[in-house]
Amino acid sequence: MATSPIEAWHRLIEARDASGLDDILADDVVFHSPVVHTPQKGKQLTKMYLGAAIMVLGNSEFAYVRQLFGESDAVLEFTSEVSGIHINGVDIIHWNADGKIDDFKVMIRPLKAVNLLHGMMKQMLGQAGPGASATS
Repeated sequence: MATSPIEAWHRLIEARDASGLDDILADDVVFHSPVVHTPQKGKQLTKMYLGAAIMVLGNSEFAYVRQLFGESDAVLEFTSEVSGIHINGVDIIHWNADGKIDDFKVMIRPLKAVNLLHGMMKQMLGQAGPGASATS
């Protein structure tokens, strides 16, 4: 593998371009949202959630401020500001032997930020059509 999945993820974030998600996600990837009760399984659902998150959070204020790496996983701490609310969170990412992300968990704080992002993601996913939900 020429590039780690985290390097590829960083390029997508910097470009604010979700079109490369197909290349870095495993078909059986599982996404864990900070506001959805059940894990979202599969590449299509994960692409939908991550694509919406890139648009909602990926503004000029977004920055990864700390990164911890293991052999096949990483924890990326980020900060951003949306609508005047400071957001702090972590992406917990695991990749398989093929270098494809197979588990992606997002945790956000403070509660005010969680509530704001829940509303924004719900609106964005609602525009994605039937089957898209930020509250399932």
